[in-house]
Amino acid sequence: MAMDVACRLAAERGASILAVAVIEVQSLLPLDAHLVEQEEDARRLLERVAATGDSFGVKVATHVVRGRDAGLAILDEVASSAPELVVLGAARKRLRSTGDIAFGDTVRHVLTGAPCRVLVVSTSPEAEPATAEAVADGRPARAA
Repeated sequence: MAMDVACRLAAERGASILAVAVIEVQSLLPLDAHLVEQEEDARRLLERVAATGDSFGVKVATHVVRGRDAGLAILDEVASSAPELVVLGAARKRLRSTGDIAFGDTVRHVLTGAPCRVLVVSTSPEAEPATAEAVADGRPARAA
């Protein structure tokens, strides 16, 4: 769903997208640990993302990033690319204490730390994992 929104925005502006999948690596493991299943999941996700971009006629570059924290890894990508907008897909979580709906730490990190606009596309908890796409006005975008 977030990719659909990013593609619509990019198509309207003649922009491109860089879609980033973050693999969170536990602190007990080295960042370059052999994580075959997670790498394959990230690649499959990015293949679907690229196919969505193709269906909208939008150029999509894909990138897998490893980090200890997805939000911080996304912010690192944003810092190195200066996108106009980050579109972040994230599942809602229901708080046990109040029953309110909230987002997790990844969304909080990106919303508070990104130097550009951030659009959060809310999905149900059963939806695919959080992804982020950046849309830049008429130029290749780099973000997470």
